[in-house]
Amino acid sequence: MNDAKEEIRARLAIEDVVGQYIELKRKGRTFEGHSPWGVDKTPSFMVSPEKGIWHDFSANRGGDIFSFVMEVEGISFREALEKLAAQAGVDLSKYSGGDKQVAKKKARAKEALELACKYYQVCLSKNKPVCEYVFYKRNLNRPTVKEFRIGYSPKEGKALVDFLTKRGFSRQEMTDAGLLNRFSGDMFRGRMMVPFIDTTGNVIGFTARVLDKSEPKYLNTPETILFNKGRFIFGFYQAKEAIRKSGFVVIVEGNMDVISSHQAGVKEAVATSGTAMTEMHLRALSKLTDDIRLAYDGDEAGVKATERAIKMAGDMGIKLSVISDYGAAKDPDELIQKGADLWVSAVQKNMPAVDWLLSKYEERFDLKTADGKQEYSDLAMDLLKYLPKVRQRHYRQLVAKKLNVEVEDLGEAAKNGKKRLKEVKTSGKSIEDDGILDRILSILIYGKINAGNDFEVPKDKNKLAELEMIFDRFYKSWAKENLEVEFEELCKKRQKKSVEIEIKELNDELARLNDDEEDKTNEILRKIQDLQKTEKK
Repeated sequence: MNDAKEEIRARLAIEDVVGQYIELKRKGRTFEGHSPWGVDKTPSFMVSPEKGIWHDFSANRGGDIFSFVMEVEGISFREALEKLAAQAGVDLSKYSGGDKQVAKKKARAKEALELACKYYQVCLSKNKPVCEYVFYKRNLNRPTVKEFRIGYSPKEGKALVDFLTKRGFSRQEMTDAGLLNRFSGDMFRGRMMVPFIDTTGNVIGFTARVLDKSEPKYLNTPETILFNKGRFIFGFYQAKEAIRKSGFVVIVEGNMDVISSHQAGVKEAVATSGTAMTEMHLRALSKLTDDIRLAYDGDEAGVKATERAIKMAGDMGIKLSVISDYGAAKDPDELIQKGADLWVSAVQKNMPAVDWLLSKYEERFDLKTADGKQEYSDLAMDLLKYLPKVRQRHYRQLVAKKLNVEVEDLGEAAKNGKKRLKEVKTSGKSIEDDGILDRILSILIYGKINAGNDFEVPKDKNKLAELEMIFDRFYKSWAKENLEVEFEELCKKRQKKSVEIEIKELNDELARLNDDEEDKTNEILRKIQDLQKTEKK
């Protein structure tokens, strides 16, 4: 795909791409603006049209047009490539080699689904009873219906099939798009249609709701070459700008909850569609924010979903909380019908997910009895193992106080519990997160400091251009001797940071050990002591 990337870069000016998201002002040969991540007070975001790169000095991020779209949209490289290719008018199928046939299938499926969406929208506009259901019974307004592209599928068995056939689509292409049932008729009939829209604005499927009390209440597009329910997040396309600006996301249970929430002014709402939340869902959302708020029901299913979310999020650095102040309403949609301001207020009254779960455990068991205390302790300790060490200690003390026991008495429950779902070790990247390494390399390369072979010089031309931009911003007018002093100081800071991270990793490993692993515990403690001595030198 390198040829495709170069073709896209040649057709799209980086300042035009970035300018779609933030206001840029020319400053000499570069452009500058405020960070799209909202962490600067004065403009710290720079774009170099000459080099085709950007760098955010306040957030220490940088790269080319592809990395920018990935970062700001919270999408994968492939999705960014497709989005920018569409803007540039580049046909990716010409560059995909053996994947040309698959690319062609996907393109035709997208065309069929886009036409189907427009067809359903027209059908809604021409059907007065359905309009009354959508606008009066569901209380949706016209801007919301337009934003979510809501439509209606006719009751006739092959209305959509006939429509698409006349426009040159084969039955196989309709099947690839997930629009046909097993009898080669319309998959959706007599339902309110809400399209599934991917991160780049393409229709990839539908969720369809009945207008009466028949079953099933909802019918979703099956898994296709475009739609994967384990990855898809409903409402993400409409919510991503609000999430990026406000710094939080609300995960609700149903698609209608998302739509009602957006209409009520909480545009950060999304939902996992027709499936339980997966690690892929969490990781996709964590690209935009670490503040994830769960708006689940307080029933057993809601408790289980929250438990699973905590266990998946344990090593991701995500701050999970729960929104549960619904009053007499059973879900966000019902609360919004009572008053949009009630939902807006509830979103701000979120509480940490662990606190919420512990309160639910407390309701379940009689803590005045030995059995109740044991059952509560077992569940609580199994949950706390998935948290970072400091948070573990905090909650272990809370649980011990609640049960009127010593913290050490909780050890057996923790030791006999399950292990983490997935161990994620620190890669060491956090050493560079504050920009120290980038500054070191910029001085080394463009300040021409002799540092032996301690650092590997990047070969990527975009990275080199980014480092040059950093050098120009901070050190261009510095004298050689001052650069040498700065270089030494930065190297010391980086070494100290490296030691701090290594100590943290060892402490995390220590927290995961069982009480009977004394030899391993002593070994880790010795390593920590040695590193602390190094840190003091």
